[in-house]
Amino acid sequence: MASLINPPLTLPQNKLNPGGVLAVSTSGITNKIFQPSSTRWNHRRCLLMRAKTSVEMDMLAKESVGTNAVDNKDFGVVSMHHVGVLCENLERSLDFYQNILGLKINEARPHDKLPYRGAWLWVGTEMIHLMELPNPDPLTGRPEHGGRDRHTCIAIRDVSKLKAVLDKAGIPYSLSHSGRPAIFTRDPDANALEFTQVDA
Repeated sequence: MASLINPPLTLPQNKLNPGGVLAVSTSGITNKIFQPSSTRWNHRRCLLMRAKTSVEMDMLAKESVGTNAVDNKDFGVVSMHHVGVLCENLERSLDFYQNILGLKINEARPHDKLPYRGAWLWVGTEMIHLMELPNPDPLTGRPEHGGRDRHTCIAIRDVSKLKAVLDKAGIPYSLSHSGRPAIFTRDPDANALEFTQVDA
């Protein structure tokens, strides 16, 4: 995998000749036929060419890295890694996320190395990081429909099956106002969750 910090060097095509060899400019060398009288002259000429080639390669590398990093802003975004969700009581939230939604804990994550209680839950190949902190968001006065609030969206295969699970648990929800197969609900701390149906 390519490093995100040191992207691979790609040379601009106009600097390469058809054989893939860097075209080195010799404009700084006087246009005369070199007929070296000694090996010492050949050695100096060789060093001069190496130095010039090295400087041009460095310039091309900087141009290439600068163009990719600044102009294209391509620093290697792959996917969403995790979403942080605040909760007032970890056990209450785990009951919801594990027993209602069926998410599994990622035991490999550092649960005990942080200065607060929490848990990492798998959502496909990404995660939700539950963090037990005093909840800065009020439970009341929030938008009725979670789509108008900060929310986390989870892709699922069947909205109707989740609807049945939420009905059985007595958890309120609303369907997407656009009519697409999506359902909005809130966890015990009023964090808005969207579940959108996708073809898998």
